[in-house]
Amino acid sequence: MSDLYWLTDEQMAKLTPFFPKSHGKPRVDDRRALSGIIFINRNGLRWRDAPAAYGPHKTLYSRWKRWNEKGIFARMMAG
Repeated sequence: MSDLYWLTDEQMAKLTPFFPKSHGKPRVDDRRALSGIIFINRNGLRWRDAPAAYGPHKTLYSRWKRWNEKGIFARMMAG
């Protein structure tokens, strides 16, 4: 599927300071997860309809939910 959305290196460099620090077990690639979240929201899809290239849909949803509750997305938009 060639119409997948991926954040560029420049975009990730600007967003990296907003990501929470990993504690213990390394988490799934932030670029992959955030690109998947953007793709889902941009296309109005259900989480379970996420393309496999972004990883498991449960991972995308749980990352979105946690980051949203912590205000990560609000800080990204303000920054």
